[in-house]
Amino acid sequence: MGEVVVWNLVTLDGYFEGPEPWDLGFHELAWGPELRALSEEFGRKAEALVFGRKTYEGMAAYWTTAEDEGEIKAYMNALPKLVASRTLAEAAWNNSRATADIVGELRALKGRTERPVYIFGSGELVRSLLPEGVIDEIRLAVVPVILGRGRRLFGEGERVGLTLRSAEGLANGTVLLRYAVG
Repeated sequence: MGEVVVWNLVTLDGYFEGPEPWDLGFHELAWGPELRALSEEFGRKAEALVFGRKTYEGMAAYWTTAEDEGEIKAYMNALPKLVASRTLAEAAWNNSRATADIVGELRALKGRTERPVYIFGSGELVRSLLPEGVIDEIRLAVVPVILGRGRRLFGEGERVGLTLRSAEGLANGTVLLRYAVG
């Protein structure tokens, strides 16, 4: 059975986005050869990508026009993509499909594959899926900066137990954490 894996970069104080939408400047502090290699590995292993509507729209705008992102751009545009939305009528980005029943879709997809299904960004979606029991793993790159304000990845909600699978420090001070959910 496949696993649904959340992947996000967060600041030490828990923000995954700055005060303005798509304020991701702190990502540059984490980016380097190690994170690039990990990102390329995600693309080689993934069955599909999952986004909330807001993240989908931003990702589609970026990856369809990005210059010189090599292997990462190729898989971002090629992999199947599910968009969790009750309002989006059509998902125009290559190989994308919108669904109002993301929980049902993820359960079915997990049963059809052995490969991971990645959720990138999509804080609201992640918070809504945690109580549903469909997320198997949370992977975080904790960036060594205190942002002070912005959007937190995990806001108010139910308590969720996690078990550490691994922790690894990168040369630039970023720490990669993998947690099993439940």
